[in-house]
Amino acid sequence: MTKRSIGQFHVAPIGLGAMPASFEGVGREQGIAMVHAALDAGITLIDTADIYAPAWDQMGHNEKLVAEALRTYSGDTSDVVVATKAGITRHEGEKWGRSGSADYIRGRVEASLENLGVDRIDLHYLHRPDRSMVYAHEVESFAVLKQEGLVAEVGISNANVEEIEIALDVLGEGNLAAVQNEFSPRFNHTSKAELDYCAERGIAFLPFSPLGGTGGGAAQVGEKYPVLAKVGDTHGITPQRALLAWMLALNERLIPIPGASRPETITDSAAAMSVVLTADEVAQISHELLAR
Repeated sequence: MTKRSIGQFHVAPIGLGAMPASFEGVGREQGIAMVHAALDAGITLIDTADIYAPAWDQMGHNEKLVAEALRTYSGDTSDVVVATKAGITRHEGEKWGRSGSADYIRGRVEASLENLGVDRIDLHYLHRPDRSMVYAHEVESFAVLKQEGLVAEVGISNANVEEIEIALDVLGEGNLAAVQNEFSPRFNHTSKAELDYCAERGIAFLPFSPLGGTGGGAAQVGEKYPVLAKVGDTHGITPQRALLAWMLALNERLIPIPGASRPETITDSAAAMSVVLTADEVAQISHELLAR
């Protein structure tokens, strides 16, 4: 299994999207077991965010769960990279918004440091652009935090090509470690261009919701996209695993982060790291799945 680069870090080709572990009804024990299963399967990147929580007054819930899972894991976690995000606000009454102000971002970074129990965040993303601000000013806040040593690597999420270009201008060539955007069979009409842009510049591209999101779409990928069921049958694997294997074959800078709430789900996803598709299979899936 060849590791993939995110700035100074080298991680397994598939990461874990930990958000579903903070859904209502999942429970602390199941969430921790799911993270442990991911680690057992060789995953070394865990993705979280400050807003991933069952309710507005439990901000940081997922970060704390990830930290507890790492503390209680029986194996070595020294090579595990944890990414988190800030920039989306959540207030009483489940009122959502955005803030990219320097003071807000700094406050959230400080809270994340405490929640994760670390002195420095491995990878920190601007979660979504605050359209009331100049984008360059938002990114500058992250540049300062990196200079101060509170953040090791900076990323941006939900960003278009123009915003990626701006981030590169602000941070300097080589200092934008990652872009995290939605990329899946049902959503790739813009994100393929962003993937290609990142690949050309050596920036890690991390698709969230690669299997279709949290609305149950992952379970139907084989029905919605028969080519995945066909390729999966050929290799004796699930359509979901075939989909992730196809993504890995698209570009060495691509690191999918499928979400999971059950150990079984992330174990199946992680197994895609050992699947090798033929060039014809990759081309066939691309022809069927990518927006044209």
